[in-house]
Amino acid sequence: MHTQERLDGRALAYIGVALLTWSSAYAAIAYALASFSPGEVALARLAIGSLCFAVLLAVKRVPLPARHDWLSLAVLGVIGLSVYHLCLNTAETRVASGTAAILISLVPATTAALSAIWLRERLSPRTLIGLTIALVGVVLVVLTSGKDVKIEPMAALVLVSVLASAIFFVGQKPFFVRNGMIGVTAFTFFAGTLGTLPFGLGLPHALANAPASHIGALLWLGIAPTFIGYIAWNAALHRASASQVSSFIYFSPPIAVLIGWVWLGERPTLLTLLGGAITVGGVVLANARRRTPSPVVGAAAKQS
Repeated sequence: MHTQERLDGRALAYIGVALLTWSSAYAAIAYALASFSPGEVALARLAIGSLCFAVLLAVKRVPLPARHDWLSLAVLGVIGLSVYHLCLNTAETRVASGTAAILISLVPATTAALSAIWLRERLSPRTLIGLTIALVGVVLVVLTSGKDVKIEPMAALVLVSVLASAIFFVGQKPFFVRNGMIGVTAFTFFAGTLGTLPFGLGLPHALANAPASHIGALLWLGIAPTFIGYIAWNAALHRASASQVSSFIYFSPPIAVLIGWVWLGERPTLLTLLGGAITVGGVVLANARRRTPSPVVGAAAKQS
């Protein structure tokens, strides 16, 4: 890898933008599903994002990836975007938001495991412990924030989304080395949009009958969490390891709770705040950089 494998200020800023936009997606999806099917929401969201990418490519004159990478990127786009959004949208018709939040929080651990196998990223015991602590914090946030959490067979679709997302994050990274980040992201979106086309054929009719507010939710999904969110996330992936960047997904449920506090007046409990603090601590621990021994210490160790 020739990319900068560390979390600098710019990478953290990109992650922050992605998380803030992504945290609003779950509510927007649930709102849009009142007028659109899961396939129609997925198609509309990805189509709007793809249109934004097409305009960006034209304005910035960004080249598409090398032709020999097209097939691999198309497969990644279908898995990471078509499958992910279709499964998540379908699950949200039945699965409680708290249950989905807990299951989606398996993405960092899954991404870390795939990174270790696929990209040979070394995971230290500190990283593994930090990821575990952060997951405990997320569960505590969800269980104490008043959200309904229950067992539902449809939750298996969320697990499919988790695996698809992890494959997408890890699989893209090698292509950033030999292609531009924006070109790679745009191409996967074009493929992902085509993958949802058979499931959203009723979209024109649904748009004609949907209220303006639900159409606005689709526009928000396509522009903010999708176009802006994925550009920011992939920009962070371009600068740091996939396991490091994905660990910040643990922040999404606490951010959602804070958004609900500010916008809806839903005050979190002390246990919810404690869970958020545990999550932050786990992510910090997972991404803490090991101190490298000084040359004098290293030389003394070799002589002893």
